[in-house]
Amino acid sequence: MSETLRQAGVPPPPWYRQTAPWLLMAGPAIVVAASFATLWLAVRSDDGLVSEDYYRRGLDINRTLAQSELAANLGLVAAVSITSERLSVRLSAKAPSFAPPATLAATVSHPTRAGLDQSLILRLQGDRYQGGFRLPEAGHWVLQLEDEANTWRLLGNLILPVNGETLLGATDRTAPRK
Repeated sequence: MSETLRQAGVPPPPWYRQTAPWLLMAGPAIVVAASFATLWLAVRSDDGLVSEDYYRRGLDINRTLAQSELAANLGLVAAVSITSERLSVRLSAKAPSFAPPATLAATVSHPTRAGLDQSLILRLQGDRYQGGFRLPEAGHWVLQLEDEANTWRLLGNLILPVNGETLLGATDRTAPRK
C-alpha cells in the first residue's frame, strides 16, 4: 500500500503512526519497566536471611564455642518433648558436680525466617523444665538451650512434627527416640 501511495505522490505517514517501530520498542520498554519493578521490590523488602548485627555475632563465636565445649565436658544431654503449646526439657549430665539451674533460656529459631523466632524461659518443675510457646505444626527449627548464667549451651535441630523425645547433646546432635 505504501508503494501505491508513493506512486500517487502521497508522502508516507510519520514513523510514530506506523506499527512496526512500536512493536520493536515494546520489548525493551517492558524489560526496563520490569527491572524498575524488581529494583523497587529489592529495596522495599527484607529477606531476613542476614541479621542486622552479623559482625557482632561473628565476634561472639569464640564465646559460644566455649559454651558448647563446656556442655560437652559436662556431658550434658537434653531430652526435648514438644506438644502443640508446650516445650518440655529433661536435662542430664555425666559430670557429678553438675547442679541443674532453676531456669533455662530456650531460643527456638527458624533457619531462614527470623520473624518466627521465639525466646522463652523454662522453669524447673519436678525433673523437667517447661514453658509455653506456639510453633507451626511442621518445619525445621533450631533449638538453643542455655543456663541462666550463660556458661554452657546446647544446640540442636528440631524437625516438626516429632514423636517422642529428641535428644540434644554435644556429641550426638539430634537422635529421635520413640
